[in-house]
Amino acid sequence: MRRGLIIFLIINALILTFLIRSVFTLLTLLFEDASADAISHSELPALNSTLIDTRPQLIPKLIHQTYKSETIPAHWREAQQSCIDLHPDYEYILWTDAKCRDFIRDEYPWFLDTFDGYAYPIQRADAIRYFVLVHYGGVYIDLDDGCNRRLDPLLYYTAWVRRTKPTGISNDAMGAVPQHPFFLRVIKSLQKYDRQWVLPYITIMYSTGPLFLSVVWKEWMGENSGRAADWNGRVRVIMKAEYNQHPWSFFKHYRGSSWHREDARLIFWMGRHWMLLTALGFMFAGVVGMALWWLYGRILLSGTYRKSGMAGLNRGRKSSSSSSPRSRLSLCSWRSSNEQQYELVQQRDP
Repeated sequence: MRRGLIIFLIINALILTFLIRSVFTLLTLLFEDASADAISHSELPALNSTLIDTRPQLIPKLIHQTYKSETIPAHWREAQQSCIDLHPDYEYILWTDAKCRDFIRDEYPWFLDTFDGYAYPIQRADAIRYFVLVHYGGVYIDLDDGCNRRLDPLLYYTAWVRRTKPTGISNDAMGAVPQHPFFLRVIKSLQKYDRQWVLPYITIMYSTGPLFLSVVWKEWMGENSGRAADWNGRVRVIMKAEYNQHPWSFFKHYRGSSWHREDARLIFWMGRHWMLLTALGFMFAGVVGMALWWLYGRILLSGTYRKSGMAGLNRGRKSSSSSSPRSRLSLCSWRSSNEQQYELVQQRDP
């Protein structure tokens, strides 16, 4: 019994260790506030500050956006035009579906099969933004994000992303120098995370979307936590106030998220109640553990009964085989007598 209990505990410990390791990065994301790399309001020049012209601009003056064709929906044209009008000295590239595939085919052919194999168009729209930042550098902006002020102050950093809720970072606005090591890691990780999950929304989020980017970002920070503050591989984070909350913020959000499916509502609800779901998860794990322990006990008890029954049967067989010849003869005679009596009864006339 003691040996069986030890084996049971070891198996459960291995299962628990595997599960925790599988979701460890996701769990740590829940407690990541990005404060270590946040771009504070105090270090950003004011709207018309002369300091903007004196700071080095490392990221190229290039704006990337994506859509399936050249025809932008009416509800996004104002957002698109706001970025173009505020940055006449920036190069602007709209990446259509056809242009994206040609680019991957010509520049990154090793990724073409994965790119073509994505089940949802938004996965290709997600992936291409990482590749163009690696290849050209510049700033990527979703079509449902308009520009509220010039992006020049953000060109000072080698790479930046946006903080999002409930945790992690988003991929709707990003900037980087060409060949930035973090975004190189991102494009190399895409094939590893190319998996299908039960819900389309989870598949998109965790294969190419913000959750995928957040996991790679969290791993990147963990691996490079000891680096100097001016390391060129550092990824700075724009917090909500600098993103789209105040008049001095860089972006203005328009109606978007057209790719969201019905299961997105479930995910958003889960995001708002993640603490409750975490507690319920631990409770569920405890119930499963107790159920496994009960089942193991029943199996062990059944094995004990089986062994006891086999032992009793063996003792009976030994006792029968050790009986005297006279007793065996009497038993045979009794059987013979009964069989003859049965036959006589059956032959009696009615």
